[in-house]
Order: sequence, then structure tokens, then C-alpha cells
Amino acid sequence: MSAATLEVRNLCTHFFTRAGVVKAVDDVSFTVRRGQVLGLVGESGSGKTVTGFSIMGLVDAPGRIVSGSILFQGKDLATVSEEEMRHLRGNRIAMIFQDPMMTLNPVLRIDTQMIETVLAHEKVPEEEARRRARDALGMVGIPSPEERLKSYPHQFSGGMRQRVAIAIALLHRPDLIVADEPTTALDVTIQGQILAEVQKLCATTGTAMIWITHDLSVVAGLADDIAVMYAGKVVEYGDVGEVLDKPLHPYTHGLIGSVPSRNKRGEPLRQIPGMTPSLLNLPEGCAFRARCPRAQADCAQRPELTEWLPARFARCHHPHREEAAAA
Repeated sequence: MSAATLEVRNLCTHFFTRAGVVKAVDDVSFTVRRGQVLGLVGESGSGKTVTGFSIMGLVDAPGRIVSGSILFQGKDLATVSEEEMRHLRGNRIAMIFQDPMMTLNPVLRIDTQMIETVLAHEKVPEEEARRRARDALGMVGIPSPEERLKSYPHQFSGGMRQRVAIAIALLHRPDLIVADEPTTALDVTIQGQILAEVQKLCATTGTAMIWITHDLSVVAGLADDIAVMYAGKVVEYGDVGEVLDKPLHPYTHGLIGSVPSRNKRGEPLRQIPGMTPSLLNLPEGCAFRARCPRAQADCAQRPELTEWLPARFARCHHPHREEAAAA
């Protein structure tokens, strides 16, 4: 078993607003090992991105980490100084944002930004930094990378800007990459190319990756493990193939069942009834029980993340245990 690059334990990140406390991330735990990809999935507002920002130390006021630990190679990122975090961020830990303009400065040329990224963490000749920048652009499928280094962000399409942002994240071959839906704006061909490069990077360099997405098909082909989030909590966690083929939690069951390709032609699309509860006013017990077809009286008690099958965890009193075990 490879060593753990990142261990998140009982992480809670709350936002203290005038309307009340928003428990955006509430008791989240998972492990990402060296060379492994963890898929973090769930609906919009489930806490996926805030989990990523918490790991990177990018949660702004009124939000803050209130409890839990984020152990990166044994060091708790929740307690390190801002100066130490700045040294790690972009060098040993990188993030790919959903919006590439959160990475790119609109008034600087691409070569300036990429070369500065290399030189900020390594003392190498500028020509070496330029070569690495050019190679990184080629890796993510940008044609004529030497010429495109001289361009400004506005001279790229949205998809091309996203590829530049991904290239910047790969420059230092970091130990951990947090990728927040980075291929959403890309066409299928380029998406496939980048996913292949990411898998190759993880396999050859041992980089660990957290891939945040709502696209189950991407996770199915990319990730080793999957953590399903709902209302700020991880509700199911395990091997990606087993979770997607035989889910334990009713929410995961509903997510997979609502994928159009799994519905018979001519039949109405299946969907999960109701809406995600407000994180300002979560119900007592299981947050999913008002939408759950398996809910019973004991669901008014808060469920814990329980190992129902070997290495298969679900935060549920009544999981699809028999179906998963028999499949």
C-alpha cells in the first residue's frame, strides 16, 4: 500500500454570516495516497469546492476552519503559518480552478506568468523556466506553444485559457493537485487528452490528486476512490468501481439512477425528489431523509460514516447493503 499524501480528518469549515452559521464542510474525512486519484462528487452547494479551498488555505472571511486536521505528508495544513503555506502552495500543492481567470492575470503575457511561477519556487536559469513552460503548454494540447507563450489571456478562448491554467498547475510536478471541475469548459477531445495526461502524471510521478466534479462519467474513468458529498458531509466513500456499480447510500443510488443513459428509452427520466436543504438550517439527523425513499423514524438521529462492507463506508442507517453485497 502506498503512503498517504493527504489525510483529511473530521474537517469542519463554517461561514459565520449575519443570517447564521453556514456549515459548508461538516465532519469530512478521506485519504489520498501517493499516485492515487480521489473523485469528490456531489450536487452544487454540497461543499466540494470549499473542501478544496480548505486544503489550499484559501478560505476567506467570514469562513474559517473550526476543527479537524489536514495532514499533508504528516504536516497539518490547518495549523501552518501563512508564509509556510505560501511556500507549499503552487510548489508542492497546486490547485486548478474552475474559472481559469482565477489563475491568470489578464494584463501579463502567458510566458511572464509561467516563468514567474517556476522562478518563485526554484532557482533555475530563465531559459530553463521558459522551456518548462513551453513543454507544459504542449502537454495540455496547445498548438505552437512557443508562439502562444507570447500571447495575453484575452487572446485565448475560454477552453484554451483553462488549458493554460492546468499547465501552470503541472509546472512543478506537485505532490498533490486539487482540481475543481477543470475540464467543464473543454470539448470532449481535449478533455480526454487532459484526463490521459493527468493519469500518466499520477502514475509516473506519484502525484496524488483530488478531482472535484459533478460528472460521474469522468470520475468513473479517472478516479481510484470516490467520496460522495451531500449538504457538507461525505455520505459515501470507497472504491470508485464498487460505489458506482453497487452504491450503498440512497443519495448515491439516486445520483446514478438520474444519469440519462441509465434510463430506458421512452420512459420519464428518474430524479431525486425535493431540493437540497439550506446549510443555514439543516434538519436534525440525516440531511437527506426528507428526500429519501428508505427513510424511517431512526433517521431523525444523526448517522455516522460506517463501514458497512469491507472498505465501503456510508453515512446512513438503512443503506442498500444487501444489494451491494449480492451484486
